[in-house]
Amino acid sequence: MRFTASEKEEIIHLVVRSEIGVNKTLNEIGLNKSTFYNWYKVYSDKGIDGLEPSKRTSNRQWNSIPQEQKNLVVEFALEYPHLSSRELAYKLTDEQQIFISESSVYRILKARGLITAPAHIFLSAADEFINKTGFVHQMWQTDFTYFKILGWGWYYLSTILDDYSRYIVHWELCSGMKAEDVKRTVDRAIVKARIKTKQRPRLLSDNGSCYISSELETYLKENHNIDQVHGRPMHPQTQGKIERYHRTMKNVVKLDNYYCPEELEMALDKFVNRYNNERYHESLQNLTPADVYYGRGDVILNERKRIKNEALNYRRLQYQKFKQTGNKKINLHLN
Repeated sequence: MRFTASEKEEIIHLVVRSEIGVNKTLNEIGLNKSTFYNWYKVYSDKGIDGLEPSKRTSNRQWNSIPQEQKNLVVEFALEYPHLSSRELAYKLTDEQQIFISESSVYRILKARGLITAPAHIFLSAADEFINKTGFVHQMWQTDFTYFKILGWGWYYLSTILDDYSRYIVHWELCSGMKAEDVKRTVDRAIVKARIKTKQRPRLLSDNGSCYISSELETYLKENHNIDQVHGRPMHPQTQGKIERYHRTMKNVVKLDNYYCPEELEMALDKFVNRYNNERYHESLQNLTPADVYYGRGDVILNERKRIKNEALNYRRLQYQKFKQTGNKKINLHLN
């Protein structure tokens, strides 16, 4: 299959931005590693011109996107400027019943000057626990991160994240990082989760003093039948999902200054709501954490597949009509 220069450029961007690593991303899209790195080197040296194929393809392709749909892509991008081209593509499918691939959305926005090329930086560190989970509430990840509130000092955010769905089960702002704060966070997460089975999630954390205390271990086992799992020392990637969540969250929340804990809590609540319910997560097949957490992911994926097949069949039919019309005009001219 031949790719245009724009398609090669978009594939490079997708791999660079991918949260699941270069090799896994290339395996999923079916692209040879050496081919990708050849493209990447040429693109780094010469830009998109270096990706041009040796022979030009026809201007008219069977999978051409109607102009009204291209206009809708631009309208969505202007209405939701915080969404990436990947998120816009799936939002269009879910809300407008229109299939346009994320690479096509990117090209449309790039042509309108709404996207600039990002820096080409690979992040190679692993971000997943070695033993992957297979269902919701099999394992939770927890960690603290900190904020400084002007005039109030340091506050510490304690979070429980479901490892399988990446859903934020519970969070709360604490004045310290003690075992008591962890106990309270877990207690409230258990209430919110409404787990009906006797099996309780394992709790994955780092080796902070509050997490390795015998007091906490005894409390979790006796009160909730929860076993603890600790990441390897000096290897924070073990808790990669919650670490990545913290980075994403802080990039947004820390853009503002907060003058009391209530202001920070309001900002955190707004972010968590969007993260759980609106943000399309690439490693979750572009579902939201809530879609996976509440078990509606398969229905959404099947509906997207149906919309995609209908769109491609329609575009193929329109292309065939276009070719037939063109051939008739040629025959009339010859006769």
